[in-house]
Amino acid sequence: MKKNMYDILRDTGIELKRYDQGTEKTKCPECQPPHKLSDNPLSVTIEGENAVWNCHHCGFKGTTATATNFVTPPRKTYTTPSIPEEKYTPSSLYSYFAERGISKETVIEQGIYAEDAWIALPYYDENKKVVNIKYRTKSKKFKQSPNAKRTLYNYVNAYDKDTVIFVEGEIDALVLIDCGYKNVVTLPDGAPKEAKFNEKDARFTALENCPLQATKIVLFLDNDEAGKSLHAELAHRFGKDRCWYVDYPANCKDANDILLMHGASAVKAAIDKAQPYPVDGLYRANEYYGNVLDLFNGNYTKPIEVGYPNLDEIYKVLKGTFHVVTGIPNHGKSSFLDQMLIKISENHNWRYCLYSPEHSTAMHLRRLAQMRLRKAFDEGFVNRMTKEELQEGLKWIDERFYFIETKDTIPDIDHILDIAKGSVLKHGCDALIIDPYNEVSAKRNGNEIDASRKNGKREDEHIRDFISKCKRFARVHDVVVWIVAHPTKLPKENNGSYSPPTAYDISGASHWSNQSDAILTVHRNFDDNSIRVITRKIREQGLYGKIGEAKFLYDHKDRQFVEEESNDIVDFSKWSN
Repeated sequence: MKKNMYDILRDTGIELKRYDQGTEKTKCPECQPPHKLSDNPLSVTIEGENAVWNCHHCGFKGTTATATNFVTPPRKTYTTPSIPEEKYTPSSLYSYFAERGISKETVIEQGIYAEDAWIALPYYDENKKVVNIKYRTKSKKFKQSPNAKRTLYNYVNAYDKDTVIFVEGEIDALVLIDCGYKNVVTLPDGAPKEAKFNEKDARFTALENCPLQATKIVLFLDNDEAGKSLHAELAHRFGKDRCWYVDYPANCKDANDILLMHGASAVKAAIDKAQPYPVDGLYRANEYYGNVLDLFNGNYTKPIEVGYPNLDEIYKVLKGTFHVVTGIPNHGKSSFLDQMLIKISENHNWRYCLYSPEHSTAMHLRRLAQMRLRKAFDEGFVNRMTKEELQEGLKWIDERFYFIETKDTIPDIDHILDIAKGSVLKHGCDALIIDPYNEVSAKRNGNEIDASRKNGKREDEHIRDFISKCKRFARVHDVVVWIVAHPTKLPKENNGSYSPPTAYDISGASHWSNQSDAILTVHRNFDDNSIRVITRKIREQGLYGKIGEAKFLYDHKDRQFVEEESNDIVDFSKWSN
């Protein structure tokens, strides 16, 4: 028996307020991402007796039109722990917390109790239901309820607050609660040893399960290496524009240290003096004194090398920067950029979000698979990959590449950046690639540009705003943004060839040249069948490159651009883009 549209939507986990004809936005049952509760990323359109849905955050999509006997997608199930009716609360329990400056009243309020040698700290959801119990001993051994849902500690008191304080561990959370701050949360699994921005890191599952409405998140984390790693992870996921940081008094590692050494007033003062990340705005020079000392001592995020010795001499990649790749059509700029992405991911395990509409995603995957496997995809080649090798190559690519697709319309930059933000928050992507720029729709005054360009901004104004948005995205989310931009039509030389385009040959030239952090030109030389990779601009020369060029030849057998000194080079003319 065919189910009706309303039953199918409910079985899928989609809940609407009206179920009327038209479009309504709601929560996505698949991702429930850590964004504002008011942000409903799932668009559901009802037409007649059918509905279509699409999540602008995770890509979850479907329709009731093709459903017959609809089977609910499998969902992760959790075990709900139970709390004993009569909690064991010996005096030693209260003494343990008193030694840490935490009152008996707070311990009781939080429902904390003892179970043998374990201290039990219940985790509640927004409905005040217990979903997990964290256990710890006095000797700092930890465990949690088996198969419990990972949530934020004290989420029940913080989920709907405009400001949330993020600490590292339940003890610090209790300290702040005792000091009068109810809007405090912590992860159940502690801090990572180093920031890897890995989507598969289970310790951050609680962020997906517990979306925060807060527009201001104060990071009050441990003042040690693990705390700094967690600091970087959370700022990366929430966006630096939402995050504030806390300075510590001397010799204090965490909030509990501040309380014991200096009292509750010092804890409150640290929170009151929290500073926003310097994303935008006006700041005093002394706010950067520590940053300058870090630069002086070499303690800063280093640019990474691509992995080609000659290219690495002139070009390195630094997060938070905006790069442009240009070149004449069919000279290999997109292919060379793809190979760089593969190489960087092999060396540094980076992940990418790509908007590349000039080729189908399947064709793009074909090219990436060839570059990853160093083998031909098509029949007729001795060095052709096997089906098993292709599957292994695609598995590797699947773990590192995420594709933006909009089948019906050409998206504007705001839409692309919104999806890319989801890739950073949910999947830990390290870079956004838009290839090419001219496939991004320009909207002016809310309408798409008309052919005569009579309305709204001029093209150069649009390019300026486009670059500004991309640069801000790179800074806020600490990622690299690569843009492929075609040059304007170039005149031929007397011999019929073209000179390598400069930054000023790109349409809207002055903005590309002035606003970019790095500009690469990829140029094919038909005389010796080589590829020249030329750095036209490096903003911070000496830090992540210099003006120069590296020469590559194409190894047809291995489907690779290789630096000129390498052996086994065959005719570049056999290569196709």
